[in-house]
Amino acid sequence: MSKERLQLQLDAEGVYECSDTGLVFEVSQRVKITYCVLSWSRFSTYLTGSWKFAGPIFDVDCDPAILKSIQFPHSLCLADKDNEVNFSVLHVKNSRGLIEPSSDHSGSHVKWTVSSLSPVGPVVQTSRSAEHHGVVQVFRELGLESSSFSFRVYLARNICSDIKDIRKAVRRANNCKNNKKYILVDKPPTCMLEENRKYRLISEPVGHITPEDMLFTPDSVEVKGYIEVFFEDSPPFKLSLTDADSGQTVWTSTIREGDCTHHVEEMPKRPTKGTKRHSSTSDDELSYKRSKKTHAVDEPDCNAVAVAPALTDQQLMRVAKHMGKEWKIVAISYLGFSNQNLEEMEAAEENATMLKFTMLERWRRRQPKGKAGVQELHNSLKDNDDVPNEVIAVLDEMLHNK
Repeated sequence: MSKERLQLQLDAEGVYECSDTGLVFEVSQRVKITYCVLSWSRFSTYLTGSWKFAGPIFDVDCDPAILKSIQFPHSLCLADKDNEVNFSVLHVKNSRGLIEPSSDHSGSHVKWTVSSLSPVGPVVQTSRSAEHHGVVQVFRELGLESSSFSFRVYLARNICSDIKDIRKAVRRANNCKNNKKYILVDKPPTCMLEENRKYRLISEPVGHITPEDMLFTPDSVEVKGYIEVFFEDSPPFKLSLTDADSGQTVWTSTIREGDCTHHVEEMPKRPTKGTKRHSSTSDDELSYKRSKKTHAVDEPDCNAVAVAPALTDQQLMRVAKHMGKEWKIVAISYLGFSNQNLEEMEAAEENATMLKFTMLERWRRRQPKGKAGVQELHNSLKDNDDVPNEVIAVLDEMLHNK
């Protein structure tokens, strides 16, 4: 519904999981549910004694007579059998925090039978510090001189909403007017992080690291911030996250030269002798005319090499506008992208149409010279059920437009 609030339309009785937040809903009939993630910092005063946060707190709006139960994602490590945990749910009603019993729990979720709906989230009662399944995500700043490297390091719980929170923070940074851009460095992210414990990032070689220590809390990334690391050396860089008190290493990774290479591929070169373009000539028509000229060069004594023109930005945008929600399936199945490639694009761009354009533009740059034209894209996408008919129709029009 907005950048912060989600809406789920369920068509029948059943149990459904939201892939965006990890929430699981059990409903008795067709219903519409709206919900959003809230910040624990607003509700921390409701927890006293040995009660601790176990996962995100949500504001869910639905008919409680239809919504039978909710399973909340949690990030607690349950491997230590000696540390018995008692899951419950904090239910905030009329500015009062009530601890209500959970009906079940697993290694990833806490189940709660719905009584009424208002801010609600999983909590745990334990005499020890709460140990969470955590993630460390590293993003590299683009556009710096080749002799310097800058990174952002984020700490979070290993749950959907926290990871999404990081991606949102990076997108905001990429959309700032300071022209800084960040991409994800794909490294094993998982580790164990203890709530309200300070962690310290160290590096080899020694870099400039700010802040020196970071307190791990369930607060949002916007509240916690990130660790900035700057090097005036060349990779490899070894990063290690340690317990600030004991010095124990909880996560380590090496960033190598290949992780710091961002290829800026060349745009197609203009021909030595250009064709004067009249104001009434469209991009599609110009592309077709150039294609006709190259196909006409078939005399054996001709020294020129026929090279089909690459798709223009305008043509790629036309294709992008006709792609729907299946664009990721198309990118991975038929255009040679990996899921990691798409995650990097999503971290840098929020607008849906521009995401699809970026994917197509990157496909164009990946192709060999003369292999990034309309015909090549058409050949890659045709006769595939996942590709919308509108996309094929636009490519057909480009091929046959005179």
